[in-house]
Amino acid sequence: MEIATNFWSDTVVLSRMQFALTASIHMLWPALTTGVGIYLVIIEGLWLKTRDPDYYYHARFWAKLYALNFGVGVATGIPMEFQFGTNWGPFSEAVGNFFGSVIGFEASWAFMLEAAFLGIMLFGWERVNPIVHYLSTIFVAIGANLSTFWILTANSWMQTPAGGEMIDGKFIVHDYFRAIANPFTAKSVLHMFLATLETSLFVIAGISAWYILKNRHKDFFSKSFKLSLSVIIAVAPLQIYAGHLSAEQVYRYQPAKLAAMEAQWETVPAGGPADWSVLALPNNRAERNDREWVIPNALGYILELKRNLSEPVYGLKEWEPNDRPRLVGLIYYSFRTMVGIGFLLAGLMAISVLYWLIGGLSGERIDRARWLLRAWIFAAPLGFIAIDTGWIVRCVGRQPWTLYGQIRTVDSASSIPAGNVVASLSGFTVAYLLLLIAYAYFGSRIIRRGPRFDLPVPSLEPTRPAIDTTPGEFEPNERPVEAKQ
Repeated sequence: MEIATNFWSDTVVLSRMQFALTASIHMLWPALTTGVGIYLVIIEGLWLKTRDPDYYYHARFWAKLYALNFGVGVATGIPMEFQFGTNWGPFSEAVGNFFGSVIGFEASWAFMLEAAFLGIMLFGWERVNPIVHYLSTIFVAIGANLSTFWILTANSWMQTPAGGEMIDGKFIVHDYFRAIANPFTAKSVLHMFLATLETSLFVIAGISAWYILKNRHKDFFSKSFKLSLSVIIAVAPLQIYAGHLSAEQVYRYQPAKLAAMEAQWETVPAGGPADWSVLALPNNRAERNDREWVIPNALGYILELKRNLSEPVYGLKEWEPNDRPRLVGLIYYSFRTMVGIGFLLAGLMAISVLYWLIGGLSGERIDRARWLLRAWIFAAPLGFIAIDTGWIVRCVGRQPWTLYGQIRTVDSASSIPAGNVVASLSGFTVAYLLLLIAYAYFGSRIIRRGPRFDLPVPSLEPTRPAIDTTPGEFEPNERPVEAKQ
């Protein structure tokens, strides 16, 4: 009872819960818009190149899901950013010199670019030249991915602050470019870019598999299924490698987070073998794992330190309890969930490619592979789980720091009554639940209705008046015959 009372009166914990709720739910939609935006660029480019109307109808169909995701993403993202002023005022005041600028870049550079051309992309098919429309689609995709870049830049800077120093409780930037190009930025942006693209492609392939399984527009959705699979062949292995690079940078710059990711309590000195635990039961109070199943010496190979470590791997006991992550179990299993899904998706891709090579995905045989199609439907939402668990590792593992090594989380929260946060947290929970229900309803309605093949396909050639080459002049009431529009 005392624990519950303390919990509901702790403003910092409640504010963290509220931000975790809004961020984890908001992340679902930008993850899809960034990847689907790239897919739309590919599919519309294929239409312009091949003049195959199927690609045009694909672009129209998937653009509907893009628009739905964009709308819900905006509705969930704005309240999340407002919390930096309402719940995390001291943090915003201390780092606004850089952090506020980057968040502003995300709004002015990325969101405005995406929003400015979104209307043309959605409604300009028969109103503008196809090339102009294609450029609009490209700008929308660039805007969506620029948003990812600036958000990852801001968060990476929180992980490895650079380009300035703390002076009298405020971070003063001396070099904006160095702050933007902090040690975490490049690999984090690459990891997230591939994650959103892979997630989007699996959603597209999963929906396509559902249509094929239902024997609805089988040939049509076979194209989107195979096209998605063709891109995933490159994306899935690259994503695993990018994840490995991210883990290496955690080892270099945030060893306490790595120790929590691996539930490593004791330090392995240089020259000693580092075991890797496949599964463990971390015990925070006892500072040990109650049970664990390990692969001898594997952690050194994973971190490219080889069997006899050239450098130590620090355990959690190297830091005082107040200076290290506390939710070790959450971080440990979130990391393994993310990694496990990454390898599972790559494995499904490999099996599908082999099946494709033996002719199993041909037009007359694809609907017979019901087990494979069901596997793709099952895999469609897994990318979202991987992204959310990855962000849990990234942000919960950064604790107890908001700005790593500079500003503690307890000093970052606004001094507001806990009851106010309980009220806003409850309101966000209800509102976001309603948004999820609305999204599921409208999204399922778009999928149930399917593509519209009655839409006119715009001409790729400019229309010009027909020229009468016969000699003579026009009669007084006679006009040239115009080309049919």
